Amino acid sequence: MSRRARTMTVIGVALLTATAASTAVYRAVRRIPVREVEVAHHFVVLAARSIALGSRVTENDVKLVGWPSRSPLQGAFTRAEDVIGRGSVVAIGENEPVTESKLASRDAGAGLPPAIPPGMRAISVKVNEVIGVAGFVVPGTRVDVVATVRRTDDAITRVLVSNVHVLAAGTRYEQEKARDVKPIPTTVVTLVVTPSEAEKIALASSEGQLTLMLRNPLDIAEPRTSGARLGRLVEDAPAPARGASSVTFTALTHRLAPPMAVTPAAAIAPVYVVEAIRAGKRTEETIK
Repeated sequence: MSRRARTMTVIGVALLTATAASTAVYRAVRRIPVREVEVAHHFVVLAARSIALGSRVTENDVKLVGWPSRSPLQGAFTRAEDVIGRGSVVAIGENEPVTESKLASRDAGAGLPPAIPPGMRAISVKVNEVIGVAGFVVPGTRVDVVATVRRTDDAITRVLVSNVHVLAAGTRYEQEKARDVKPIPTTVVTLVVTPSEAEKIALASSEGQLTLMLRNPLDIAEPRTSGARLGRLVEDAPAPARGASSVTFTALTHRLAPPMAVTPAAAIAPVYVVEAIRAGKRTEETIK
């Protein structure tokens, strides 16, 4: 075999080997599952930092982030200009999408008023660590308002309004201070109630003391209580009428100490004391 024939034979074998190897690799690649990667075709507005309730959104508060087109976000904004200058009606966390339901209209402005539902009113009550459930009453929680009113001879405590939404906790100054430094105890809690409920709370706060009871947001049952009175709390019975004797106290006295036997006055014989002088001696004698 000539040199030229040997070269052509080697080249032919190499081509056949390369073709077989390429075919095997191609078939192996075809058997690999296809991995689809979602590509962001549009952008949405996200919060660049936490936005407090009632704050006016600024340019530094938002950012544009790519969002997958296969999972559209309902009510999202695609331009930052559409949210700048509007007030937030709920607290928005960092990297949370900013949607239409979380912002007030542009004409409503900022602050708490845009967050009040139609037909409702916001009323603030003064609280401390005890009334405010040790600081656990925060915006978004649900509470029952309990009123204690004292009278001349009695006091009564009852649930005034129930399942009330807490709109804000603390004054605006306290909220800004807590956001910049650290949490501090709040002194005021703002509640969302109806006008009639606001009248009850205002009257009870001026005539007595208010206390907040924290409740589970999933528990929507109305409390069925008749209230607690001081007379029933002490005696475990209805308070006696003014001027009437206390039957409970009398019965308790008879149980603790049985009545002593009293001898009628007519049954006691009279006693006389006579002074006698005998031989210069003075004596006293008793005669029955």
